[in-house]
Amino acid sequence: MSRAALSPATAPTPSAANWALLGLLGLMWGASFLAVELAIVDFGPLSVSGLRITLAAIVLLSVARLRGVRLPRLSDPQGGTIWLAALLIALASNALPFSLLSWAQKSVASGFAGVCMAVVPLIILPLAHLFVPGERMNLRRTAGFALGTAGVAVLIGPGAFAATGAENEILARLACIAAAGCYAVGAITMRRCPETGFLSLAAAIMLLAALVLLPTALIVEGLPQRPGATSVLAVLYLGLLPTATAQLILVQVVRQAGPTFMSLSNYQVPIWSVFFGAAILSEPLPPSLFLALAMILSGLALSQLGALRRLFGRRAP
Repeated sequence: MSRAALSPATAPTPSAANWALLGLLGLMWGASFLAVELAIVDFGPLSVSGLRITLAAIVLLSVARLRGVRLPRLSDPQGGTIWLAALLIALASNALPFSLLSWAQKSVASGFAGVCMAVVPLIILPLAHLFVPGERMNLRRTAGFALGTAGVAVLIGPGAFAATGAENEILARLACIAAAGCYAVGAITMRRCPETGFLSLAAAIMLLAALVLLPTALIVEGLPQRPGATSVLAVLYLGLLPTATAQLILVQVVRQAGPTFMSLSNYQVPIWSVFFGAAILSEPLPPSLFLALAMILSGLALSQLGALRRLFGRRAP
């Protein structure tokens, strides 16, 4: 896949709608960790990932059909490149990280997965500098990302890195880091994919991910045995919102505002995870929450200062 074939030439400028969608992504993905914890009680990790992706594929393909949107054709200009990009995104942004995180959450300490998701922007930053026009690194943007990551570390606290003694814990931690790297590669590939409709690309990505992962889950784990209602509802949530809806939003935000901007949603995930844990599981709110929130939002604003000034009608320096 050549660099020229996959790159829109213009630098992205986030709009007000992009900022709103960024917040919605953080909310849905923040709740997904709780849903995975509930789902893996009765489903295997691959089954959770395969079922949520298959459900998302059915939803997106149905919506595309109802709206008269067709999947990309190989005979279209750059159709082969679009399908190749869709396959890479299906693997890097869905099949691999979903499976890695579902398996890892059986062993890692609480909050570790959230810390790893906050690393995604720092992985995307140098990749975007190399492969995406208009996404160059500079001192302000790097400082903003570092401040946001420090805020996440304050929120989670040192307890996130304490060993639990669980089996395969070291491998599970490596799996979380690998999942973060997968998300970064998927975001860069999505930005460099040739121009095509948001819904068309999202449906193609989910279709390919389902074709890869569902048969794998059935072969490795077999059919689930009498899952409980809570686990079933958790899988339904995972399929409909942080997979189907989020994939459509993800494609739109990355294509319009760039992968670096989209990656800022990962700073929100630990915040929402803490809030959902307090609201649903009656977990106490950590005293560091508000300091961490201030650091995360300050880092986000610093890294996107030019975009914020354009959004509010002032010329960026």
